[in-house]
Amino acid sequence: MNARSLARLIPSPTGETQTTLESAVTEMEPFAGYVSVVVPIYNEVGHLDELLQAIQASPVRKEIIIVDDGSTDGTREKLCALPHVDGLTIVFHKRNCGKGAAIRTALQYARGEYVLIQDSDLEYDPQDYPALLRPLKAGNANVVYGVRPDRPERGLRFFLGAKLLTHLANVLYGAGIHDEATCYKVFRRSLLSSVSLECHRFEFCPEVTAKLCRLGERIEEVPVSYTPRSAGEGKKIRHSDGWLAIWTLERFVQPQNENETTPFPVAFFRLPPR
Repeated sequence: MNARSLARLIPSPTGETQTTLESAVTEMEPFAGYVSVVVPIYNEVGHLDELLQAIQASPVRKEIIIVDDGSTDGTREKLCALPHVDGLTIVFHKRNCGKGAAIRTALQYARGEYVLIQDSDLEYDPQDYPALLRPLKAGNANVVYGVRPDRPERGLRFFLGAKLLTHLANVLYGAGIHDEATCYKVFRRSLLSSVSLECHRFEFCPEVTAKLCRLGERIEEVPVSYTPRSAGEGKKIRHSDGWLAIWTLERFVQPQNENETTPFPVAFFRLPPR
């Protein structure tokens, strides 16, 4: 990491004399009508340029919040070298904490009226953003899920696993949905901010689904395009994550005591220009 990159980075607050995250973000007014595109990223150096180009080309008003979750393959250095531009916030975890942890960290920096989760592996197409946002902007829903094509192209175990999780969400929570495990989930930020999240890894999806259903929220769905990739191509979800997702759905059927959780360790972050 060179000196020029470091000059554009704000150290994570560690003492009383440091500017706090809260004051830094509060100074920037929320973006009415904007969507905060949250991108948890881990070891995706080969896809980073294409991913950012695809997100930036999507025809919606947006800000992009990238959380590097302890990458070790050069992704971190590549992010540090990106130009300092409006609408791009980059946060660096000190170590790998998981996708759910990265999403929770990103939400602390979000300013948009809506929040959209974007995986970094190019399986989903940002050109679907307008369709995903349409029910929210029309006032027809507070939550929208993108439904992938109902074909086992992503591998039989992933396909059947997603079917099982969707079935459990419908049986346990009356969700009435067709794709619980989809990455493309969009929320009104005011609603998502009211949900106390505990997830660290891929259990973000079942946790947020369970808790929103328990709040009585109806989940709107729109079809999205999907290009699956294999574990050999870098897909990171594993069998153990499937079992954790099942346990998460079962766990939140009954009311839980909300746990106070400390923030995940952030090495440094870079806010857009003022």
